[in-house]
Amino acid sequence: MSINLLLFLLVAAVVAATATIEFDTELKVVKHKLKLKKVHCKDKSFAHCYHKQLHCPASCPRDCVVDCKNCRPVCKAVLPKFPPPTASILGGRKPRIVVMPSAEVVRCNDTRYPGCYYKEFTCPASCPRTCEVDCVSCGPVCSCDRPGAVCQDPRFIGGDGLKFFFHGKKDRDFCLVTDSNLHINAHFIGKRNENMTRDFTWVQAVAILFNDHQVYVGAKKTVFWNEEINRLEITYDGEAVHLPELPGASWTSSDVVITRVHNTNDIVIEAQGNFKIKAAVVPITRKDSIVHKYGITDEDCFAHLDLSFKFYSLTGNVNGVLGQTYATNYVSRIKKGVQMPVLGGNKEFSTSGLFEPDCEVARYVGSNNVVSERSEFDDLHCGTSGDGHGVLCKR
Repeated sequence: MSINLLLFLLVAAVVAATATIEFDTELKVVKHKLKLKKVHCKDKSFAHCYHKQLHCPASCPRDCVVDCKNCRPVCKAVLPKFPPPTASILGGRKPRIVVMPSAEVVRCNDTRYPGCYYKEFTCPASCPRTCEVDCVSCGPVCSCDRPGAVCQDPRFIGGDGLKFFFHGKKDRDFCLVTDSNLHINAHFIGKRNENMTRDFTWVQAVAILFNDHQVYVGAKKTVFWNEEINRLEITYDGEAVHLPELPGASWTSSDVVITRVHNTNDIVIEAQGNFKIKAAVVPITRKDSIVHKYGITDEDCFAHLDLSFKFYSLTGNVNGVLGQTYATNYVSRIKKGVQMPVLGGNKEFSTSGLFEPDCEVARYVGSNNVVSERSEFDDLHCGTSGDGHGVLCKR
């Protein structure tokens, strides 16, 4: 090997070593400048991640939180720092701001389905934060598409899996479920369309009566919708329930547990052996209003509740708009083949007040004199049908 070649290789090695040292030095400087914030998961229900030390991503070095479910740091949603457009800019109209959430990741947690157990799915765009995994078909399903759902302009899915609408009347209260030890009333808000003979209605609040206790869950009147601002109001026996705005934060009494699903606007209420209710506050978006001709203005986005019910101890004598579909002798009044079947019964399901169990079909007596008789639907396991247009229920 010639001396010139040896000198060339030696120089090349020195240059390469120098470049490596400079790169490492620059990388350390960058890391130092970023000062990545240390964050921890503070939710004990996620043992695999609880108190594990993580660092914020470089894209948000000082402004992240821990997604405890997936055990990873995620950037916080950043809202615009500039002020919203004024009414003068919009030709006299008030600005309407809608900040909607990103899609949630969910899993199947039922070990009876090993082929699907713990598989990860992303919620559909139609329900980015309110879906669950149907372990039977092994896919994500909107909570509003499962039996026991009461959502939208109220669309119900009965215990028999059939969908129907009950519109009631705006500013009135109606009985959704009435049984010996459970009574649930709903307050309807709405808007009259001049081209229709009925109101557009939504469920603004529910009152849950059980074991001689009363739980209230309601959506506050809202002008500008922002998912980061809590619009959910909760009381227990007339006293306000205050939940920290953290996923998994819970409030417990001797009879019920109330838990936040996310930071704001959705909760789970569970009375062991009696019921489990998911409640989420949602707005009427401008797109919803245009598609359905609701005629919603910028003064009110008609924040309302999407609800999902599961019952554990209904008797065969249960009644109410939703409750009757779980009764032993229930025969559906829904006409088959109708695209949007509407169920009547304003008179029989109407109540004199949100906390009054006095509809014509009332069954409620409280925790005393409770008859132990299970509904024939208690042991049904329901999931979506293969074609996505219905619900399949099996024992």
